[in-house]
Amino acid sequence: MTRTKVFARLLHAEWTKFRTVRGWVLGTAAAALATVVVGLLGTAAPGGSGAPGSATGFPTGPGGEPVNDSFYFVHRTLDGDGSITVPVTALAGLADDGHGRNARGSAQPWAKAGIIVKKDLAQGSPYAAVMLTGGHGVRMQYDYTHDRAAPLASADGPPRWLRLVRDGDTVTGFVSADGARWTLVGTARPAGLGGTVQAGLFAASPQARQETAVGVGFGPAVATGTFGRPVLQGTWSGSGWKGTQVGGDAGTSGSYSSGMEGGFTESAGTFTVTGAGDIAPVVGGPAMGPAYSLENFLVGGFAGLIVVIGVSTVFVTGEYRRALIRTTLTAHPVRGRVLTAKAVTVGATAFAAGLVAAALVVPLGRQGAEGRGFRVFPVDTATELRVTVGTGLLFAVTAVLALSLGALLRRSAAAVAVVVASTVLPYLLATSAVLPAGASEWLLRVTPAAGFAVQQTLPRYAQVLSVYEPSTGYHPLTPWAGFAVLCGYAALTFALARTRLHRSDV
Repeated sequence: MTRTKVFARLLHAEWTKFRTVRGWVLGTAAAALATVVVGLLGTAAPGGSGAPGSATGFPTGPGGEPVNDSFYFVHRTLDGDGSITVPVTALAGLADDGHGRNARGSAQPWAKAGIIVKKDLAQGSPYAAVMLTGGHGVRMQYDYTHDRAAPLASADGPPRWLRLVRDGDTVTGFVSADGARWTLVGTARPAGLGGTVQAGLFAASPQARQETAVGVGFGPAVATGTFGRPVLQGTWSGSGWKGTQVGGDAGTSGSYSSGMEGGFTESAGTFTVTGAGDIAPVVGGPAMGPAYSLENFLVGGFAGLIVVIGVSTVFVTGEYRRALIRTTLTAHPVRGRVLTAKAVTVGATAFAAGLVAAALVVPLGRQGAEGRGFRVFPVDTATELRVTVGTGLLFAVTAVLALSLGALLRRSAAAVAVVVASTVLPYLLATSAVLPAGASEWLLRVTPAAGFAVQQTLPRYAQVLSVYEPSTGYHPLTPWAGFAVLCGYAALTFALARTRLHRSDV
């Protein structure tokens, strides 16, 4: 009989053991159920982006990504090619200081005041802009996800002269320190810009980061840009400048409050423009506003994993406790194959439990959240598939880790405690904001809990201010890198268990 057939018979025997013990089968089903129930209950709290049924989702950019597109826009119509040149003579900020007072000072680091060419006033429409920021110099940004810094010698501000030139589908940004010698910042080809566009001056400010006694918070903030007289070339509307709050409010990453309103004034050809919000992709944390991500619906995974760990451990330690391991090894003398067959059995059943749970809880959670008025961060099909399959793999590898440690220690309680303490507990501590951000990130790098990274979906952009920490859905490792850490622990423990099994009497 070939080795393949021998292993197939051994695998069938181990599967028969597993399915004939009702507690193990029910435990696996309970793991899936716990994942779904805890996930749905954990996202059923009241409150959200509005009253039930009011969720409208995020605006989407040209690439289909969710975006923030809320700012104060002083604009005119440009028909065809043309340019706008203007000096930015000042950029200041006004922010809530965390004690209910509005404090004037420097603008927020990613506050923006500059000039923009935008297809229309609809949120998510293509655009290109060059701007002075509160803490990152002069930038050129377009279509939300693209960001380019001006050369350092030209990035200090203000005053800074800015220029945008529209030539067909191409928009080029320039910066100057004196209005005479110009430096190229960048060139963009916004998708579907069209022939007639809206162009002019704008200002926006994300919320102000506040360090409080209970942690990091965010409060209302506005930016005020002071502009000199705009110089226009091309065919512009002769109806004068018009002010519009794009999006109707400051959006998810900005806010207005009493004493901090958006608007503009014009005097002798110069402009003062005040606005809040951002023109950028949506990220997690406070910048996402009251919304859910797929990770929120999968929060019950820790409960399911605890059950999986218990079942997988007892699957091997039960044989030692009842002295049945001798019978198993007598029937199948090649000990390494026995342990491998057990690992395949628990891994496959745990994978099925995790896969089914994720496939159920994600659509159910999304439907329930949107029905209660919450926004849900959208992801593409490939990302949702990765999260669903990844949850199954997370369950499977954790099951193999638990089985291997059970075979190594041969004590159910000790093995379960070690796996839970090294896999589930670090995840809970890191994501619940109990620990400082640095300690949380360290735990999710060096413990098996790194495997939870396979469930993360939220993007990270350097040009968007937020809280990029485990407590807001950001793991320090990429999805598959984190999963590889978990696999490494499982592989090492499995190898040690095989070695002990080979060298022991039983």
